[in-house]
Amino acid sequence: MQGRYYLRSFGCQMNDHDAERIRALLEAEGLEQVDAPDAADVLVYNTCTVRRSADERLAGHLGTAARLKRSDPSRLVLVTGCLPQAEQTDLFTRFPFVDGALGPQNLYRLPELLRATARRADQGPPGYFDDGPVLSGGLTGRRERPFQAWLQVMSGCTNFCTYCIVPYVRGPERSRPPAELVAAAEALVADGVREITLLGQNVNAYGLDLETDRAAPGARFAELLQQLDALPGLDRIRFMTSHPKDLGDDLIAAVATLPSVCEHVHLPVQAGSDAVLRAMRRGYTAAQYLERVHALREAVPEVSITTDLIAGFPGETDRDFENTLDLVREAAFDGAFTFVYSARPGTQAARLPDQVPLELRRERVERLIELTQQQALDAHRAWVGRRVEVLVEGRSRDGALYRGRTRQNVTVNLDGDADAGAIVTVEVTAATSTTLRGTTV
Repeated sequence: MQGRYYLRSFGCQMNDHDAERIRALLEAEGLEQVDAPDAADVLVYNTCTVRRSADERLAGHLGTAARLKRSDPSRLVLVTGCLPQAEQTDLFTRFPFVDGALGPQNLYRLPELLRATARRADQGPPGYFDDGPVLSGGLTGRRERPFQAWLQVMSGCTNFCTYCIVPYVRGPERSRPPAELVAAAEALVADGVREITLLGQNVNAYGLDLETDRAAPGARFAELLQQLDALPGLDRIRFMTSHPKDLGDDLIAAVATLPSVCEHVHLPVQAGSDAVLRAMRRGYTAAQYLERVHALREAVPEVSITTDLIAGFPGETDRDFENTLDLVREAAFDGAFTFVYSARPGTQAARLPDQVPLELRRERVERLIELTQQQALDAHRAWVGRRVEVLVEGRSRDGALYRGRTRQNVTVNLDGDADAGAIVTVEVTAATSTTLRGTTV
């Protein structure tokens, strides 16, 4: 197939990785990427449906696709990812101009989808939504940077938090065999990769579904980290996202002792009220979460701990929210992603009584943002005057400086000469709530 494609992706790091694999599949079919939708023959929208805001952004982009489809009916409009998996054939009713769709476990069928749309005639748009045995993790992706790579170690989630649609669209937890992952990492290193980020919806539950005796929580993932740490040439290993209930001592020890494992743990707490945590079905109390935070900080003094927080979950009282603020203060997070609760159709929380008014949800999230931004600023100011290791990713957004990340996953804008992919030492001279500024030494 010849022609040009435009790809727009929404959502989390897993979606970013899916986008890399979509690019590779399309280009293997002979398509060339373009940056503007009106220059493309094939429009692909890789979707997220975890929050309503992602749906709203997608609707705007699909409005553009509909206009382009009317001007040139030969254009193909494809929708991939979590939204079609959630809606399935209802997607075609909402967006009748869409030519085909597939869910995240069917990425490997993208070439088949292209051919099916070309020959479908009046049979209706094809859609592939089966949650079959083939995982997308083994698909080759076209990386944005040659020295960094995602590596999907598992797919899906079985926790069924009451607010979350992920288990319904990504399926149950399924881990890739460790030997397969080690071989994939070896191939990436041989291809010039210096930093690998291990991905899973609940990455530290890796291996618990494999056909071996169950180990302590986090043990299998810790063992995988040990195997990857032993690979020559792999300088950095990151991982996300961790569930607090599966953060075992073995994993904490791995972060503390394995040289290539970076000192950053993203540990979503969501709320600081035990009543809200029970209603969310998170599987831990506020005290248990804080115990894990303190254990991490004791074992890894320079660890960066970031989190996710939801404001205004159904039934959340003023006292519940104050408990969340108290937990945030004690945890002293290095950064946080804060969200207004968004009801997702099909989840248990969407049917709960006592939905919090939108204005109150917004007020609470603003208070969370103010607190967590001040915490991030305090954490970043503590690095001023110190030297940090930075993997240079390229030029800064304005092109005047170079940009990279510390082992703690903090963005650094730096003066001085640097090559993308190089690991350099930087003396930190200034800090904001989101970045550091420094000079190479």
